[in-house]
Amino acid sequence: MRASVIQSVGTGVNASPRYSLVLPIYNEQQVLPRLIERIRSLISRLDGETEAIFVDDGSHDGSVKYLRRVVTAEPRFRLIELSRNFGHQIAITAGMDAAAGDAVIVMDADLQDPPEVVLDLVAKWKEGFEIVYARRVKREGESWFKRLSADLFYRFLEKMTAVNIPRNVGDFRLVGRHALDVFRHMPEHDRFVRGMFGWMGFKQAAVPFERPPRTIGQTKYPFWKMMHLAVHAVVSFSEKPLHFALWGGSAISALALTFGAYAVFAWIFETGVIAGWTSTVVIVSFLCGINLFMTGVVGLYVGSIHAEVKRRPLYVINRLTGFDEPVAAIGGGRRRSFRKPNNGVAPSGRTLRQL
Repeated sequence: MRASVIQSVGTGVNASPRYSLVLPIYNEQQVLPRLIERIRSLISRLDGETEAIFVDDGSHDGSVKYLRRVVTAEPRFRLIELSRNFGHQIAITAGMDAAAGDAVIVMDADLQDPPEVVLDLVAKWKEGFEIVYARRVKREGESWFKRLSADLFYRFLEKMTAVNIPRNVGDFRLVGRHALDVFRHMPEHDRFVRGMFGWMGFKQAAVPFERPPRTIGQTKYPFWKMMHLAVHAVVSFSEKPLHFALWGGSAISALALTFGAYAVFAWIFETGVIAGWTSTVVIVSFLCGINLFMTGVVGLYVGSIHAEVKRRPLYVINRLTGFDEPVAAIGGGRRRSFRKPNNGVAPSGRTLRQL
């Protein structure tokens, strides 16, 4: 039985810390050569052993073939190939499950999360903060609509959830081992990673940075994906929509009763009830729309419960490259070593999270 209270013992910052970089990949073939170059430069500047874990989330371009060649030749690189596209939040989870570092840094592969900012995240972590997130103070190369929708997204989350989720903060962050151990005990399928770290608490800090424009490839988060993420974030961390449905339904029912009382009064005292079907159709259509909307809100929560009770794995691994231990051991209680791996771990249907 899983304990209702998770306790982890922090180890603090070691004299020679180890770092794990987690980079989800989805159709990033064009940007990968430049990314690899900058990751190598970053690793050479960090003050401890470092591994870079690339998580391919079902890419259908040449990303996987390129990464296999690079990872085979570079002992500090690892590659996790998921069996299909499970989504950005799940890919992040898979990489963090495999991470062996004292500090784990999650960043996007499109270079809009500049690798050089990691040095600032590490410096802040060494001041004693368990979670350090990168806050965007400038978003270059984005349309006014993108900036507006992003601002509305964060404002909406702020109003709808009780969890403190900072504005203009994505998944680019450093997580200490203490917080990571807690994260790995959170099994929910409907994942909103930045909200999960906000829920934990701990001592957190922000590092500001200017987000450069994307120069190669296309964004993987268009408007409809942002809306999908916002809806799932609210469902995961707030019951307010259910409260709105309850009070909204009560208010509509009260208005309907008031209108019904007026109609009865008008019929009894013959004050004149306007004959016709237009007003009736409008009112009935409005009430039906409200009813369907509230049913949909409840359905989102029921669907989330349905996904959780099935207890399916969060993801399935097709192939590992660069790891020197079986899949089951990677997700176990002990951490992997940073020694040079023997490439070519056999594919397995088990997940890193499987205990």
